[in-house]
Amino acid sequence: QVQLVESGGGVVQPGGSLTLSCVASGTIYDIYAMRWYRQAPGNEREEVAAIIRGGNRQYAEAVKGRFTISSDNAKNTLYLQMNNLKPEDTAVYYCNFYLKPEARTSAQIYWGQGTQVTISS
Repeated sequence: QVQLVESGGGVVQPGGSLTLSCVASGTIYDIYAMRWYRQAPGNEREEVAAIIRGGNRQYAEAVKGRFTISSDNAKNTLYLQMNNLKPEDTAVYYCNFYLKPEARTSAQIYWGQGTQVTISS
């Protein structure tokens, strides 16, 4: 069974930085894409950043130039470096992997449990 566990959330002042991590454990045959989403109270969950197999990186307009997504494939770990944080970045952040657990199975989407990021002075 694949599990994703996020860490690194917290409370920071505007202009501050945080780095989120997401570690995938369990049986993993191949990873096709890794994404960060966030959901603020009263809002729908939105995609923040993605790494697509082959190295293509995508960012939401609201975070371009401030957030950087990266991964350590050997450790099945996904990161999100967040700089110049703004109050509107406050949300629960979730990681999302699209992967194949075993060679004979279909690719599936897995979610982490979420980590709270709060930007407040």
